[in-house]
Amino acid sequence: MNELPVNTALMSYGMSGEVFHAPLLSALGAFKLSTVLQRSSDKVREHFPAIRIVRSAEEILDNEDIELVVVNTPNETHFKFVARALQSGKHVVVEKPFTVTSHDAAELISIAKKAQRMLTVFQNRRWDSDFLTVKKIINSQELGRIAEFEAHYDRFRNYVEANSWKEERAPGTGILYNLGSHMLDQVVMLFGMPEYVDARVGIQRPGGKVDDFYDIRLEYKRHLVIVKSSYLVKEPGPRYIVHGVNGSFVKYGIDPQEQALKEKRDPRDKSWGVEPEEQWGKLNVLKEGKSVERRVPSEAGDYLAFYRNIHDVIRRGAEPAVKPEEAWSVIRLIEACYESNKNKCAIKV
Repeated sequence: MNELPVNTALMSYGMSGEVFHAPLLSALGAFKLSTVLQRSSDKVREHFPAIRIVRSAEEILDNEDIELVVVNTPNETHFKFVARALQSGKHVVVEKPFTVTSHDAAELISIAKKAQRMLTVFQNRRWDSDFLTVKKIINSQELGRIAEFEAHYDRFRNYVEANSWKEERAPGTGILYNLGSHMLDQVVMLFGMPEYVDARVGIQRPGGKVDDFYDIRLEYKRHLVIVKSSYLVKEPGPRYIVHGVNGSFVKYGIDPQEQALKEKRDPRDKSWGVEPEEQWGKLNVLKEGKSVERRVPSEAGDYLAFYRNIHDVIRRGAEPAVKPEEAWSVIRLIEACYESNKNKCAIKV
C-alpha cells in the first residue's frame, strides 16, 4: 500500500533549518516539506521556490493538514512551541537541546503521552561516522573492559559572532547546551548515566558573554568519561580516545556530513558520510602477548537515518530512535554540570 508523505512544517529557517532539516527532509520522499515559518525573510524560496511561507506560528499549529512540526527556534522557546504543537495534535521533532530545564523536559514528555503524539529530539550526531565507529569498536570488546573514554568537540572561533542569539546571555545559550548536548547524548548512549559529575564551564574568549568551554568528568563504577570542548582550539587533537584493559583506540577528524550539507551536496549520494582513509582511527591492542596495530575503516555516517526512523514512527508505529526520556537525561546532566561548576565539586547524579 502506498503511504502518503508526512506533511511537515519548519518553525524557522536559520542555520539548522537550512543546513540540516530542510535538506534531509527533502531528500526523503517519505516527507512533504510544505510550510516554513519566516517572520520577515523569504530566504527559503532560494532553495524551495514552491514552499509556503507563513509569518506566525499559529498558521502552522492551526493547520490540520500539517502532521509533523520541527521546532528549531531559539532554545528558550522550545518548551512553549513544543507544548503548543503537541496540544494541537502534531508530532514533534525538537532541535537539541531538548529544553532548558529537566523539569520542562519532563512536562513535555507528559504532554506528548497525553496527546498520544510522537516527541523526539534531533540528536543527529548519533549517526556521525566517527561515533558509529567508536561504538562499533567498544561493542566488539577488542579493547576489553573500558577504563577511560575521552571525547573532544573543539572549534576555533576567537571572535564573538555578531547578531547571534547564541552569543547573548539567555536561558539555554552557551557551548554546553549547544555542543554539550550532542556529546552528553553520545555518552549516555554508550554508558548510561554516571554516578558523579565534576565539571568546569566558563568563558575564554575576550568579550564573550556566554560559556565557550567546558571540561567534564563523568564517573562510573569502573571507568571514567572525559568530555571537553572549546572555541579556542586552533590545532585539534584526537576527537576520541578510548583506553581499555586490552589496548587503545584513537580517532582524529570529524564526520563530513555537516560540511557536505553546507555545500548543498545530496545526502542520497553513494559516497555520503564516507570519511577519507587518512581520518581512520588507530587500534592498538595486546593479543597473545604481542602488540597488534591496525587502522580501522570508519563507518559511513547517515543523518538520513534519523528521519527514516521518524517516518516509521508516524506511519508504522515504530519506536523513536531518540526517546524523549534519553533527551531528559542529557538536560539533567547539563544541570549537574552547572551545579558542579558553581560549587566546584563533584555532584551525585
